[in-house]
Amino acid sequence: MSLDVWAPRADRVRLVLGDDVLPMRATTGGWWSADVGPVPDGTRYGYLLDDDERPLPDPRSRRQPDGVHGLSATFTPAPHAEGDGAWTGRQLAGAIVYELHVGTFTPEGTLDAVASRLDHLVSLGVGFVELMPVNAFNGVHNWGYDGVLWSAVHEPYGGPAAYQRLVDACHRAGIGVIQDVVYNHLGPSGNYLPRFGPYLKDGRNTWGDLVNLDGEGSGEVRRYILDSALMWLRDFRVDGLRLDAVHALADASDVHLLEELAIEVGALSAHQNRPLTLIAESDLNDTRLVTPRESGGRGLDAQWSDDFHHAVHVALTGETTGYYADFAPLGALAKVLDRGFLHDGTWSSFRDRPHGRPIDTERMPAWRLVVCAQNHDQIGNRARGDRTAEHLDDGRLLCAALLTLAAPFTPMLFQGEEWAASTPFAFFTSHPEPELAEATARGRLEEFARMGWDPDQVLDPQDPATFERSRLDWSELDHGRHARVLAGYRRLAVLRRRHPELTDPRFGAATVDEAEGRLTLDRGELSLHLNLGERSWEVAAAEVLFSTTERVPLGGCARPVVVLPGNGVLVRRADPRENARRDRTRKDQEEQ
Repeated sequence: MSLDVWAPRADRVRLVLGDDVLPMRATTGGWWSADVGPVPDGTRYGYLLDDDERPLPDPRSRRQPDGVHGLSATFTPAPHAEGDGAWTGRQLAGAIVYELHVGTFTPEGTLDAVASRLDHLVSLGVGFVELMPVNAFNGVHNWGYDGVLWSAVHEPYGGPAAYQRLVDACHRAGIGVIQDVVYNHLGPSGNYLPRFGPYLKDGRNTWGDLVNLDGEGSGEVRRYILDSALMWLRDFRVDGLRLDAVHALADASDVHLLEELAIEVGALSAHQNRPLTLIAESDLNDTRLVTPRESGGRGLDAQWSDDFHHAVHVALTGETTGYYADFAPLGALAKVLDRGFLHDGTWSSFRDRPHGRPIDTERMPAWRLVVCAQNHDQIGNRARGDRTAEHLDDGRLLCAALLTLAAPFTPMLFQGEEWAASTPFAFFTSHPEPELAEATARGRLEEFARMGWDPDQVLDPQDPATFERSRLDWSELDHGRHARVLAGYRRLAVLRRRHPELTDPRFGAATVDEAEGRLTLDRGELSLHLNLGERSWEVAAAEVLFSTTERVPLGGCARPVVVLPGNGVLVRRADPRENARRDRTRKDQEEQ
């Protein structure tokens, strides 16, 4: 075998392989190569550039057993357990996604420990596990967005072999795996890529220097990213990628990196004969990302819609600071349910400019928008990492669950929300460098000041207790409110699978009574009712399918009207005559 590295900035490159130091020969385009013969898995290696005395890890390393500053180790993926063809993949449409952080999902904080909890996810009807970034970063614990070696699995999680075991276990359980990947910036510690070549370019985004996607040498940088993405899908057999903050990918090339990625992933999907999904996190409110390439889009499969989260959060908590301000009316939630975005060219007071573009709701299926009531950002970027369970009663938590699981979008749950977890999910780091720790804490204070939050409440991300408090407490599931909320989530998951109206990809039709705090969302023959006001609401119903109050009978109703108290939710099948009247009224309104 040969070991190769792209290092156009070096005049000499030597390979450190075990106890040997071997010369490398220059080939073409800045590449260097060394023929080494058979090498056992786990062999340490690295590269000496020019006259350096300390070897650097391989930019394409798949394993860093001694951390991001140490030598790389060879790793050959083992054949997958589902290699007999039993796993043929899963499409995103109709599925429930579950986001988790490997280090805090279980007390052990490992990939193998995640695999031991898959029965719980199956009971929720989860179709995909979405893992927050697992690539190598400096320190022991971190959210993962400070990674510097994009193809190596963080060793304290179990390394790449444990990652393969988790993917296999998920597939045996009927669950797909979506890996969160970060290609828009590199972490602040252990980033040796600029020593090798022009991986970065002038300019900065929110998190650091821009990745060189369109300047001199960018062809190899783009190939580096594409090969990393394909590695997760091909070699580790994951079923999709969540692409972090794609709006921070500064690329003026004729073919944008995202479009090139969609082309290559599409080809791999065809070859492997299984669905492969690309999901973008985007702050742009622009569905051209998920518009087919032949229609002028980037050709990705889905994108996050933060507007859904903001509208649900404001409707249930009443919090209107910072970017929540525009979502104060209940009508904002109705618009998101009807049209996907609140800001679709409208004025954003937080940005102080118009924002977004309208969605063609007649042509785009609603499942292309991934939505949530909680996620790592919206919890972890609060001063204390406090969850909504700390502020809302059980009824309102199930309002959020109903909206997430029964709206026309692709629902995503965040670890622990399904049982109203009492543990926070704070922002935590373990930077060994004091200056990085100080800079991180200072940056958090500046961010929270803009949101209007009390700086005295901000947790120190470097304090080990901040990380420890963020671990889920699995002993809660069977007790008190946790058991009640979990039972509600499970009932909603069953309802979603039993009734095709709730996975129908067509956008819904929402109406609100702003004064009374009431919202109705029609999904075919089913209607969802949320009473966020204080007064009871009489609702006509031929059949009640789900309710958060014991005062509403389930199944066939003895009377045509049920009473929905404040903070109550109801899913019902309407009387056919009512459906006919509703359809006639909407038709008349459209004609007018």
